[in-house]
Amino acid sequence: MLEEVTSFELLPDYEIYVELSDGRKGIFDTTPYLDKGVFHELKEPSYFRRACLSLGTIAWPHEQDFAPETIAHDLKPMKGEAPPSTGKAA
Repeated sequence: MLEEVTSFELLPDYEIYVELSDGRKGIFDTTPYLDKGVFHELKEPSYFRRACLSLGTIAWPHEQDFAPETIAHDLKPMKGEAPPSTGKAA
């Protein structure tokens, strides 16, 4: 089953609090992507704040978005929470 973003909240420093359809939640840091191709525009704080939920992921008006799989893979746990499950047995 593919994860989908069910809700999000923009945080300082280009981080996003994300909740996924599989129940995981955590922080997605967009900074590693901001100097790459179409994501460069997200560096503008007023544009970054225009994010919306679209088709199970986070998107911006000029068609930038992150694949839900990328968000799930890079999701960092919030302080005091267990790391996100990879779905693999140890």
